[in-house]
Amino acid sequence: MSSRTTYLSRLLGCWAVLVGLAMMMHKQAMVEMMKGLANSSVAMYLAGLIAIAVGLAMVLGHNIWSGGALPVVVTVIGWWSLIKGLLCLFLPQGEIEALLAGSRYEQYYYVSPAISLLLGLYLIYASSIANRERAAVK
Repeated sequence: MSSRTTYLSRLLGCWAVLVGLAMMMHKQAMVEMMKGLANSSVAMYLAGLIAIAVGLAMVLGHNIWSGGALPVVVTVIGWWSLIKGLLCLFLPQGEIEALLAGSRYEQYYYVSPAISLLLGLYLIYASSIANRERAAVK
């Protein structure tokens, strides 16, 4: 497993755990922020630009579809970020608002941070195993 995969999985894992914990601790504030984000074309545009930059960096630097689950998960996260960013940039503002309203975001709120936490813990765990295996080979 490449050191790039290990690094990105640790980076993404720590990010996902921290974001998931923050989301669980501040539900109402996060729900209000998402509503505000969906209602602001400027904020949505900036979020789209950031997501595209992150997604492109990951897709161009780590587009690996073989070698086990960890590299594929990192690659899928990169593609997901790129697609999300493109949707933020190219979907009309009304469509974005309708998507968020129709998804019952507040009703199923804790699904998102739970997925974030589980994914983050997996990435951290899998990257530490990959690191140990690489150290044992040397």
